[in-house]
Amino acid sequence: MIESPHGIYLDVSALCRPFDDQTQLRIRLETDAVLLILSQVQAKTRTLIVSPTHNVEIAAIEDRTEREHLQSLLETNGTRFKFDLPAARKTAEALIKQGIGVADAAHLALAEQAQCDFITCDDRLIRQCQRVVPDLWCGTPTAYCEKEKLK
Repeated sequence: MIESPHGIYLDVSALCRPFDDQTQLRIRLETDAVLLILSQVQAKTRTLIVSPTHNVEIAAIEDRTEREHLQSLLETNGTRFKFDLPAARKTAEALIKQGIGVADAAHLALAEQAQCDFITCDDRLIRQCQRVVPDLWCGTPTAYCEKEKLK
């Protein structure tokens, strides 16, 4: 369990938000929220949890600049949590049986194990998370900033 500072788990959709087309208002707001959250990580008021699933997904990003930036970001600012991987796998398999995709199930299982808030830009995943993992706070970057009153 993460005691202090508060643990957060940003999935790859949230981490990649600054690289998305910024002409859409929602994307721009979520980008600003992600950058605000990351500034809290850099200020050491939040702990960014990094999992093996992050490494796999980020390694698959085709854009070299984006991939290298995210790898550096996680290496510099992330915290490697000591996960119980067999337990996380069991949880992820149960989530997959409930209709959640493999990578999303792995992210959720690991975030739940670390007992931290789960931040994503995927609306469908948020709805699924609220349905199948009710003890885990799950929301968008903007919803997280509102919940935590970050400015």
